[in-house]
Amino acid sequence: MHRSPIRKHWLAKTLTGQVLGLALGFACGGLLLRLLDEVPLPVRAQLAMWLVAPVWLGVAGGVYLFRNAWRALVCLGSANALAWLWLAWLSRRVLA
Repeated sequence: MHRSPIRKHWLAKTLTGQVLGLALGFACGGLLLRLLDEVPLPVRAQLAMWLVAPVWLGVAGGVYLFRNAWRALVCLGSANALAWLWLAWLSRRVLA
């Protein structure tokens, strides 16, 4: 019986999706907290907390659609950088 080889980018894609997906989920949760100022804090906190898991799982599942691990790393790294920079900008604007 012929065994199919494991794809060479699967481990790198998996690690990229897990690590950067979680970071992106946290950034999206923080953005939701900052953007929904009118909503009471307990509700905002719950929404932000429950937003992390779907974003993380969506990225972890969607990372395999990239052609290779390098593209996944660049795209998800860029998305993370933009999300965290936007969150920092919003936080700085709110605190000032």
